[in-house]
Amino acid sequence: MRCEDIDERLSAHRLEVLGGFHPGPEDGAPEGCETLLMIGPREPGFWAHVTAEPEFADGAPDPLDRWSRRVIGRLACDLRAKALFPFGGPPWHPFIGWAKRTGRAQASPVTLLVHDRAGLMVSYRGALALRERIALPDPPPAPCAPCPRPCETACPVGALSAAGYDVEACHAFLETEGGRDCLEQGCRVRRACPVSETYGRRPEQSAFHMRSFHPWR
Repeated sequence: MRCEDIDERLSAHRLEVLGGFHPGPEDGAPEGCETLLMIGPREPGFWAHVTAEPEFADGAPDPLDRWSRRVIGRLACDLRAKALFPFGGPPWHPFIGWAKRTGRAQASPVTLLVHDRAGLMVSYRGALALRERIALPDPPPAPCAPCPRPCETACPVGALSAAGYDVEACHAFLETEGGRDCLEQGCRVRRACPVSETYGRRPEQSAFHMRSFHPWR
């Protein structure tokens, strides 16, 4: 089995491998896991694909999570692997730590995860724990070193900075008319990242996540 073969199978669902690593005892991976692959949206095209799936038409809650369980869970069965998800806890799997272990995601200047291809728009729909140790490509250079870092000044209220995340300031701004732009288009800080701009994530998807994070009142 090759990482490229798994990535090709994921592409039919507009998903892709966003990194992988060979876990050690300290990583909290399932017993017997030799390779852990992080799975996320393949852009452009993910949102148009997933919103046409049955979970988005049945009116039940959490359509994206249910779709992720079905699709990634089925692939895990086919590969004789274990599907893991960042939702459904507690207990919670350490997805942020796993993302950093891949070498393809790290803490940005505003503390959010930044990914070499998805930028600050990086998200993970699940992970595959394989019993096989498969070869993984070397991670590319981190994207922040040559960047002018517009993320550091993009938030109108300075809620995201090297000091961390000021949740109260963020939520208070989202309650105002000025916060509508973030709610409808996505967080300004995430959008300011030059890598995010090339990723192809649709504003409709960002709005979906923002409604979950802070419904407009």
